[in-house]
Amino acid sequence: MNKTNSKKKRRVTFWGITSMVILAVTYGIIMYNMPHRDVQATATDQQIDAQTLVNEYLSNPTKANQKYLDEEGESTIFEVTGKISGISEDFDGLPVVLLKEKKDKAGVSCTFLKEVKPQIKSLKLGQKVTVKGVIRAGASYDADLEMYEHVIIEKCNVIK
Repeated sequence: MNKTNSKKKRRVTFWGITSMVILAVTYGIIMYNMPHRDVQATATDQQIDAQTLVNEYLSNPTKANQKYLDEEGESTIFEVTGKISGISEDFDGLPVVLLKEKKDKAGVSCTFLKEVKPQIKSLKLGQKVTVKGVIRAGASYDADLEMYEHVIIEKCNVIK
């Protein structure tokens, strides 16, 4: 009688664990294959100039995050207007445009999508542009490096 109960317990335990593993793997596959948010096809939530955005993060980062990020940490979709002070590429070869005035402590670093790389070549330093994208990180002061860090916006595209 004990052997039968023991086998039954092992079988129930085995199938219980197997079911949980299958559910976990299925959930992981679904989350991995979930489509990413198409920033460029989605309506803009906020329009702001680069200097205002930077100043909000430097003066009160917590308040700025509450204003620009939802409960899950997803950014609202921005149109940021500013003057180009730098054009470069990141480590992945994606174009990066820095919107910053000379007098500002920090600026807005915009990382563009691969698809718009040819469009970036027409941009010039000092040109005023409007860029659409989502915030990845806010501006801050790094005491160790003794320098200001820029607001980082990703999935960008030039609007104007």
